[in-house]
Amino acid sequence: MVNLKNNILSVDIDTLGAEIKRITVNGEDRLWSGDPAIWHGTAPVLFPMCGGLRDDKFTHGGKEYHLAKHGFAKKMNFEVESKTETAAVLLLKSNEETLKQFPWEFEFRVKFALDSGKITVIYDVKNLSDDTMYMSVGAHEAYACPEGIEQYDVIFEREETLNAWNLNGDLLDGTVTPVLKESRVLPLYEKYFAVDALIFKDIRSNLVTLRNRVTGKSVSLDFTDFDYFLLWQKPGAPYICLEPWSGVTPLENSSYELKEKDGITAVEPGKNCAFTHKIYF
Repeated sequence: MVNLKNNILSVDIDTLGAEIKRITVNGEDRLWSGDPAIWHGTAPVLFPMCGGLRDDKFTHGGKEYHLAKHGFAKKMNFEVESKTETAAVLLLKSNEETLKQFPWEFEFRVKFALDSGKITVIYDVKNLSDDTMYMSVGAHEAYACPEGIEQYDVIFEREETLNAWNLNGDLLDGTVTPVLKESRVLPLYEKYFAVDALIFKDIRSNLVTLRNRVTGKSVSLDFTDFDYFLLWQKPGAPYICLEPWSGVTPLENSSYELKEKDGITAVEPGKNCAFTHKIYF
């Protein structure tokens, strides 16, 4: 476990999956505890794929590969490449196991830095192969809502009209459900999550705030580098996940060809691609 701290924040990061396991702000826990009786995750890192794939597979270069929902990074051990009191870099390198699922050599770094009440998280992908890599990356951080999510609002930086894309299993069925019209404030209701997540493909805001409307306690997320945003909880659980993704779950009838997938990022040979989000308490 890697611990970062300053005079406001203390952050514990597991080398398994480079997953944040605990955030305390002035000694108060603000991240979901990861109770395995409800959901064992706290802040899994999604790489090299956000969401599921049709039949959990894709094709590339005439070959077929099987890749589980959200990719493999969350189940792999990262090495600690560097560490100070307030910053750390965790590194995952491609290996025999990853190449069976994802045919590119890579270095994937997750960089954490604390500054006062802010946590900066950078996902940095380097393509070490001699052909173009196709990937996506995302965050899945679960923030504690001990009073229940219906005491909370999600407040958007800009006025939004939002439609949530509907899921059939792990794939989009092509229909949408309106959830917000010309407003910046989305009150949370458990009914939203009866069929999994709220998936927003057309969000205009790059910053959202989760705020308790009674106490005023809040956390804000700046995700300028990400095109998609999701909200998720297990119904009735005392947390809500704020999830910026660079990619998105595909439609049911989508192509298996990876480079044709919606929201896919192409990384040229020898190049880096980085995505940053910032968490403010």
